[in-house]
Amino acid sequence: MVSTTKLDLTGLKCPLPALKTRKALKTLKPGERLEVHCTDPMAVIDIPNLLNEIGDSLEATKRDGDCIVFVIEKMQIVRA
Repeated sequence: MVSTTKLDLTGLKCPLPALKTRKALKTLKPGERLEVHCTDPMAVIDIPNLLNEIGDSLEATKRDGDCIVFVIEKMQIVRA
């Protein structure tokens, strides 16, 4: 069973959702998931850009009214 951590960032404005998401992802082990709830419209740009930068995987994005929910999987660190 995959462990999922929920992170409620509703009400926070840019850049806090991306910064707090980055911090939360650092605490996860590869294969674990983070479910992030945001209301900041910029999060739909900022969080996918953050994930491209750090290499974790965006599994799903959905809207529930004003709330945007991101499901992120922590990926294995690959060292060259």
